[in-house]
Amino acid sequence: MTEGQGQADAAAAAFANMIEMARLQRLSVTDLFGYAEARAAAGAPAEAIEVYKAWLAYNEAHPLLHLVYFNYAVTLRQAGDLTGSIHALRMAIKLDPKFGQAQINLGRAYEDAGLGVLAINQWRSFIDLTAEATPDKVTHRVMVLQHIGRVMENAGLLEEAEGYMWQAIELRPDKLETGQHWSAIRQRLCKWPILTPSDYVSLRQLIDALSPLSLGSYSDDPIFQLAKAYRYNKSLVGRPDTSGHPRKTVARKVGTGARLRVGYVSSDLRDHAVGFALREVLELHDKERVEIYAYYCGDPVVDDPTQNRMKAAIDCWRDIGQLTDEDAARLIASDDIDILIDVNGYTKHARTRIFAYRPAPVIVNFCGYPGSMGSPFHQYMITDELVVPEENRIYYSEKVKYIPCTQPLDRKRLIAAKPSRKEAGLPEKAFVYACFNGMQKITEATFGQWMQILSSVPKSVLWILTGGDSVDQRLRDLAKAAGIEPERIIFAPKAGNAQHLARVGVADLFLDTFPYGAHSTAADALTVGLPVLTFPGKTFAARFCHSIVHAAGLPDLICNGPEDYVARAIAFGRDPKSLQTVRDQLAAKRETSVLRDMPGLARRLEDIYWEMQGEAERGETPVPDLRNLDAYYEIGAELVQANLVYQDDAAYRAQYLAKLAAMHDFAPIPFDERLWTAEAAARR
Repeated sequence: MTEGQGQADAAAAAFANMIEMARLQRLSVTDLFGYAEARAAAGAPAEAIEVYKAWLAYNEAHPLLHLVYFNYAVTLRQAGDLTGSIHALRMAIKLDPKFGQAQINLGRAYEDAGLGVLAINQWRSFIDLTAEATPDKVTHRVMVLQHIGRVMENAGLLEEAEGYMWQAIELRPDKLETGQHWSAIRQRLCKWPILTPSDYVSLRQLIDALSPLSLGSYSDDPIFQLAKAYRYNKSLVGRPDTSGHPRKTVARKVGTGARLRVGYVSSDLRDHAVGFALREVLELHDKERVEIYAYYCGDPVVDDPTQNRMKAAIDCWRDIGQLTDEDAARLIASDDIDILIDVNGYTKHARTRIFAYRPAPVIVNFCGYPGSMGSPFHQYMITDELVVPEENRIYYSEKVKYIPCTQPLDRKRLIAAKPSRKEAGLPEKAFVYACFNGMQKITEATFGQWMQILSSVPKSVLWILTGGDSVDQRLRDLAKAAGIEPERIIFAPKAGNAQHLARVGVADLFLDTFPYGAHSTAADALTVGLPVLTFPGKTFAARFCHSIVHAAGLPDLICNGPEDYVARAIAFGRDPKSLQTVRDQLAAKRETSVLRDMPGLARRLEDIYWEMQGEAERGETPVPDLRNLDAYYEIGAELVQANLVYQDDAAYRAQYLAKLAAMHDFAPIPFDERLWTAEAAARR
């Protein structure tokens, strides 16, 4: 008898014995769970399911019957039997209506079955049952509130989602994930002020819960942005077990004639703003210099035009959406990638933990996220000298490498026929100010500036993307309160990408937002000939748009702060003909501008990748600088509570230095190379 046959016979005998023990009511719940878990882990879930069935058939009076039904449901779900799992969960709840985890899982099962309304109703019924506050019930109540809020958020029911999430926050303000979603929702709803403390939740707790991306729309504070990213990375990724992932050694490539193997990791390699930005660059990479791998971690798509173009252009496409972070890292490591690009950063569907396993010798932050990662494993960041000038490198943990312009674009994008103003829903003779940034970027201060502009230019309108009926009405009401006729704010409905690009061009002037400015939306506007007015701040997100405008050859449209921005917008509105010169400049430089030099960008990226490779081969790969970021975070969390709209760089640095000096007097802080340098301390 072979060893394999012996093992199979032993497993069959054990299975038969378990069935018999269950029939005789001699199989304990502990032994049942242990056997079922072991067989499921061994790839034999059918045996686990059959033993559960036998036990349930012959032990209906057992006091732990509800727990057995629950574990049975879990096993069925793991085996792909969603319907059977729902039936088992219903039985568990019938036996114990206040069985919180079963109530939660049943809602999740309904959600997975595409029955969002049933899921929400299920969770709501449990909330009604858990009004009595015991620690166990509160824990389950918070989980249910979070799930309801998440499902409603995904369904676009933002007002309702906000309410449920706030209930969860007040019960457990230390649960940062709920606060992250809640504040992001309020930004999309334009509910100002965004952070509203209560008797149960402090302003500091709400600030701690802000995600790095949401903070970008809330404050122009680059050192706090870095410290927030650092704290977020520790919370999100922590320190995973990397013992089974030895560091990749650097392969010798420089001077050998071998190609450099570069991998791009992103959930947005599809019809998405990031996909639109990258697809021509990937097509233009020199195949004699670099070998391109793409690791797609987004939702499956069918016949996506952007993916089709990318797949045709690159050397290898990997779909890692269904892999665990650890398995994805192993796959990337097995592909012997030299330079690995994190295109997501801390955006939706990011897989940051993959990079923590260090599946490539060099890891780079580029394109998808407007800021520093603040992580111990992102060694480089690629941007341009206007987004991160030399003096601002201190706000980034990565070593910065420069390209001509941070915003790639696709010169082949389809643009539909330009509509008339009437077809676009606009008045023919009005001066049309436009902004096509997402609602989350519109702050109370920016909206106030826009109202100033409209008030000073009577025959003008503001054209922005719709945020949904409730948000649109909220902004109309705020305009009315500011003395502006509500009908002067016009909301653009959703449109196909080609149609949207075409209609953008019928406006007169694009008004940027602050502190999170336009990125791809600015490039889109300039592509179709619409001038963009902006002013830079200090963070990556607040400096991106002015880099794009400069790259398009229009430095005169970069203002010196919010007052200049309002004055320039009013001047253009009062003298529309003055914009014609700007449009002529934009048209004349369109094809020769830095913004559209994609062949040059592809070559520069390749040069940078080879520079990184050379540094790696010489043992010069940089180590991310994370010193004193906890101290900077504490100061930033205090200063951001004042939520100053705009501050010049000297005043900004001075207030941090004053706080650092006070902290140092109390307990010495080691010097770093950011703001708390030995020289700065001596000057004080």
